[in-house]
Amino acid sequence: MAWIGVDLDGTLAVHKVGQGVDEIGAPVPDMLNRVRRWLDDGIEVKILTARVCNAGPEGDKDYGDYVLRQTTMVQDWLADQGLPRLDVVAQKDQAMVELWDDLAVCVERNTGKQLSPSKYGG
Repeated sequence: MAWIGVDLDGTLAVHKVGQGVDEIGAPVPDMLNRVRRWLDDGIEVKILTARVCNAGPEGDKDYGDYVLRQTTMVQDWLADQGLPRLDVVAQKDQAMVELWDDLAVCVERNTGKQLSPSKYGG
């Protein structure tokens, strides 16, 4: 099934410089409402975040436990916002149709033509 990926920190939740991985910021209202509309329309949404990649903070040797803790924390945060406990993933796949992310630079498919600004140029 097709799904939309939504980044957590800086996109769905406010992210502040220096914020640790044990904290999730306040919700970003426009994104929260957008996700609610998609879900109401029957569109699958997944939270795509590096928080659940298999590389916990330096010194954290139990990555599986780290990923589980992060997944649970993100899903609890979603529930606190009135959203379902969505899938939390660290990678896209061929079923992902869009990615909403504060760091992404959009390019035109199959051409490499830059469609959004980059602070590093293009």
